[in-house]
Amino acid sequence: MALKITSKIVDYAVVKPDEPAKAPEPAAPTYVEMHEKLKRPEFLEGSTYKIKTPTSEHAIYVTINDVVLNPGSDHETRRPFEIFINSKNMEHYQWISALTLIISAVFRKGGDCTFLVEELNSVFDPKGGYMKRGGRWMPSLVAEIGDVLEQHLKRIGMLDDEMDEHQRAYLEQKRAEFNNINAPAQAEADCDDSAEIYPAGAQMCSKCHTKAAVQMDGCLTCLACGDSKCG
Repeated sequence: MALKITSKIVDYAVVKPDEPAKAPEPAAPTYVEMHEKLKRPEFLEGSTYKIKTPTSEHAIYVTINDVVLNPGSDHETRRPFEIFINSKNMEHYQWISALTLIISAVFRKGGDCTFLVEELNSVFDPKGGYMKRGGRWMPSLVAEIGDVLEQHLKRIGMLDDEMDEHQRAYLEQKRAEFNNINAPAQAEADCDDSAEIYPAGAQMCSKCHTKAAVQMDGCLTCLACGDSKCG
């Protein structure tokens, strides 16, 4: 049977009659990366986060769905694919719908999407921000959506947690020391959104914007991020 060669010949070798034929080399494995032409799978894993602001009666629910690429291989990765934001409050419907479309498009484009966190966190509300539960200040609702995105990217491994185990242990030690010195009355946590997880009277931390800075050992130390005026 004649074979038609359609490609250019770049090399050749003469096979001897007594020489066994060489097995063809296996093709290099191909790995799928995130790109805009990737079709949406039938099933996506996701997480839903609740945002309850003191400026609105209704909560906002942020759902981020992820796609798992190259499952079962050494190159298995989880990447965000789309985002949905829902609420009974229709006041922000227009810009929230636009925001979800833009963020989802950035997700599907592929590459590094972690820059979205910084961009969203830098949005300030001209009417002023608000203090969320736990004493952390949020400059705007958009910034809190960025905070939710940051939490999610850390969960799936796209962002590293800035605080390591040693820093966490240090903060736990400082909290225990502060509690022993001041012996505050600890109330059980309830559904009240005004409940604080840091000592009453704590000051605002200039680094993480959380009301968690307390005076310890002659220095103002943040019990949330570990920032200290002592260096």
